[in-house]
Amino acid sequence: MPLTVLPVDDEPLVRAGLRAVLEAQPDIEVVGEAGDGAAVIPLIRRLRPDVVAMDVRMPLMDGIQATRAVLRTVPEPPRIVVVTTFENDEYVYGALRAGADGFLLKRARPAEIVQAMRLVVEGDSLLFPAAVRQLAAAHGREHGNAGARAVMERAALTEREGDVLRLMARGLSNAEIAARLVVGGETVKSHVSSVLAKLGVRDRTQAVIAAYESGFVAPG
Repeated sequence: MPLTVLPVDDEPLVRAGLRAVLEAQPDIEVVGEAGDGAAVIPLIRRLRPDVVAMDVRMPLMDGIQATRAVLRTVPEPPRIVVVTTFENDEYVYGALRAGADGFLLKRARPAEIVQAMRLVVEGDSLLFPAAVRQLAAAHGREHGNAGARAVMERAALTEREGDVLRLMARGLSNAEIAARLVVGGETVKSHVSSVLAKLGVRDRTQAVIAAYESGFVAPG
């Protein structure tokens, strides 16, 4: 089965560029496209894409609102990659906090675009970890609050789960965490699943944001 992608951007040239890059791959299929976040949910329900490549700034419904709406209303929602011009944009962090799985720069090379679609579906490492980590560190203290700390306290992570979360926050993949902790890959996978479940988040990006906003991981 091919990996299916739905580009969402108010610029037709951007959508056309993404389609050309992705459809050049034998294992990726672009199943449709949309020009605004307001059109996303009906298309997702009809086309069931694996990944939505979501522009962060759109006129009727931006990427933050659309991401929040998709995750709130669509059962088994697709992965969402925010497409943006500036990686340190407050809109990008807002979309990540809303539940996006990572982000992609519009100036990214074709190989990076393809890698992003595949990586976000695999889900065992962060999408562009250094940039996500920098965003979380830069904005985490500003957005952090007692609620985030309470969630972390209720999670009651074990010592090993805490170690895994700290390494996730540094952008390490499952294989890299396993090597660092000298344990098996399946053990790490189990710990990661437990961390996500205890924090009530759906992926590693959300776990890293929770780690920074609660103060569990300190910037730098």
